[in-house]
Amino acid sequence: MAMATVLSRAQHGMEAPLVRVEVDLDGGIPRFSIVGLAEAVVKESRDRVRAAITNCKFVMPDGRVTVNLSPADLPKDGGRYDLPIALGILLASEQLPAASLRDCEFYGELSLSGEVQSMQGVLLAAVAAARVKHSIFVPRANVAEAALVTGCRIAIASNLPDVVGHATGVAPLHFIVGAAPLSLGGSDADLCEVRGQKTAKRALEIAAAGAHSLLFMGPPGTGKSMLAQRLPGLLPPMSEDEALEVAAVRSVAKLPINTARWRVRPFRTPHHSASSVALVGGGSKPRPGEISLAHRGVLFLDELPEYDRSALEVLREPLETGCITISRAAHQAEFPASFQFIAAMNPCPCGYLGDERGICHCTSEQVRRYRSRLSGPLIDRLDLHVEVLRVPHAVLRADVKCETTAEVAARVLRVRELALARQGCTNAHLRGREIDRVCHPTERARRLLDRAATQLGFSARAYHRILKVARTVADLAAAERIDVAHVAEAISMRKLDRTTGTQPVPLLPCSSS
Repeated sequence: MAMATVLSRAQHGMEAPLVRVEVDLDGGIPRFSIVGLAEAVVKESRDRVRAAITNCKFVMPDGRVTVNLSPADLPKDGGRYDLPIALGILLASEQLPAASLRDCEFYGELSLSGEVQSMQGVLLAAVAAARVKHSIFVPRANVAEAALVTGCRIAIASNLPDVVGHATGVAPLHFIVGAAPLSLGGSDADLCEVRGQKTAKRALEIAAAGAHSLLFMGPPGTGKSMLAQRLPGLLPPMSEDEALEVAAVRSVAKLPINTARWRVRPFRTPHHSASSVALVGGGSKPRPGEISLAHRGVLFLDELPEYDRSALEVLREPLETGCITISRAAHQAEFPASFQFIAAMNPCPCGYLGDERGICHCTSEQVRRYRSRLSGPLIDRLDLHVEVLRVPHAVLRADVKCETTAEVAARVLRVRELALARQGCTNAHLRGREIDRVCHPTERARRLLDRAATQLGFSARAYHRILKVARTVADLAAAERIDVAHVAEAISMRKLDRTTGTQPVPLLPCSSS
């Protein structure tokens, strides 16, 4: 009897647990078995591994071969275990020296000729291996993904003979050390391409500076989607840790990772036919949904009332907590979902309510039913509700110089850095006592807010969200205290709190005393 152990890792949720590939050889009845909660694709590796070992001119041992993937209670799937299984057999049959693969991890699916083919989930394995200072051997197609992890030692495993040659010392493989790329990628969409829409641009800047959620309302063709698409360019580049989180989510979701846009924040735009499972994640084997794929970035829902109401309601908790827990009878999975929410909608079913041409013929009841597709609790969680009105053709034709994305992004970055230095988070994520400490208005500003809250019936959540938006407005103005102008601008950008039926309710004038 001979035994050998080779290290690999399982792709499991947002973690990469260590898996020991243990091989036991004895002289019993010829049989090749794999145990350890292996799924069908893993059990099929018996034939791939046997053919690869034989075709690469190595010796497949006679008798019984038992491969144990431990821990036994962790499900194993994918072709990632082919290479470690083959190496375990060669070690157990003494075709490789016993200590040659110490502190190394191996990944890759084997072809019948012994070529090591690409696999999914390499990034998570590289992060986990770097933490314990293990070297990893990965297929050539996955090297760029593994190299995103700073400090990870990586060798290219092109085929089984190359790995054996390294283990025996005949032809050592070259190791590279991972380093996160500095390329930011950038965005082709510039804010100066949006003509007019001064109020909407201002709302977009406030939302970017404070990480506030935003809803654009207006007729078709006024630039709502165009504005939303420019939000990622206003946000600060992701840090290396944030970029790793985003890449890890994509790895778990089995999506490709674009190394050229390593630190560009994600921008997800699911179609309005998306189900609640598509938005938040799920399935019999839970996978991340759109809100997790938008982690550290932007989730944009166009034509918001057209989404199924049950799908929209599942957004309420993630908007508050920044994560989502998928519960099934057998297990649970928790995925990050710290995203910035932005949405767009028409003001009525036909889309032209309030249009100066007067072409809307929707009744008040039709408008009410249309808007009732959005629940009060969901609207209450949106910081800004802003109208995007039609721009005159003369403005569209005019060659007027306006601010670029880079100019606005510089102000956004200054406010973000100020907020992080002051309270350790963006203004939108202030909680409890921090709101009272940081969002401290002047007496006149507080009277205005209290008057508006009484007249318009703000909930406690809306009251505090207005305070946090006012704090961002004050930060953009480099003001230490929140003043009347800051509160007034924050209130003016909650359109749905100021509307009854189809007509806006005016605020009472504020006394100057």
